[in-house]
Amino acid sequence: MDYKYNSINEINHFEFGEAVIGGIQMTNRMFHAVLDNVKIKPENSCNRDIRTMRTNEMLLKLDEAEIISLVEEGYREYDADGNLKHIYEDRTIEQEQYKQTEEVLVEGTVYELKLEDGVYSFVIDGTNDRTYMLKVAASGDEEFWNRFLEV
Repeated sequence: MDYKYNSINEINHFEFGEAVIGGIQMTNRMFHAVLDNVKIKPENSCNRDIRTMRTNEMLLKLDEAEIISLVEEGYREYDADGNLKHIYEDRTIEQEQYKQTEEVLVEGTVYELKLEDGVYSFVIDGTNDRTYMLKVAASGDEEFWNRFLEV
């Protein structure tokens, strides 16, 4: 598919909080995600406007991607009186389960996406009411989209 706009290594010129995952592919050396409701900051090289815009159906590619970890975050369960019933610990998702986990991430909401020292850290609320922390090491990022929309 051809896209009108493309930026390279500008992940910090987007706001991914509240973005919705339309599709995701995680394999050895490849990470692609299609995201809706991504905000494009004014400092993005493609944003000709002086204000924050947004887009849908953005393709995010991480180059030479390697998944460092995928963790289903734990939680505490309480009864109606506020008494702690059970503590569920964080659970590391094994590589064999990535495909199955992709299914609960699609249509999930991104809380945050940060880049630090070549590691992209995603916090995602899955469709199964669980939160996931995904860390992907990559040599760079590319973003592709077709339209600028009002926020």
